[in-house]
Amino acid sequence: MHEFSIAGAMVDTAVRHAAGRRVAVVGVRAGRLRQVVPDSLRFAFEIVARDTPCAGARLVLTEVELRLRCDACGAEWEPQQPLFRCTGCPSAKVTVIAGEELAVDFIEVEDEEAACTARG
Repeated sequence: MHEFSIAGAMVDTAVRHAAGRRVAVVGVRAGRLRQVVPDSLRFAFEIVARDTPCAGARLVLTEVELRLRCDACGAEWEPQQPLFRCTGCPSAKVTVIAGEELAVDFIEVEDEEAACTARG
């Protein structure tokens, strides 16, 4: 299950950018071509995040649909089946313009609350 290696990289990235603060949310974009199983990734993230500043963090996963562009006529479409042929002309020369992403998009961290020392 490659979701564990992906989750490990996500946790490493979040911890590095959190600079010692506790991570509350990790937002990730995953393209359909990456073949990430959302429930498996959530499970792996929960396991890998244990004993790190990401422990208990919520994973927000945005799945990016596959989007293609025909190099011959410029048509763009989201294929419903894994067919890489233009819908506007007979060309099979296409470019993937979305659907290969796999990135930590954002993190939310918790700031430590300053202790109130004022006396009323």
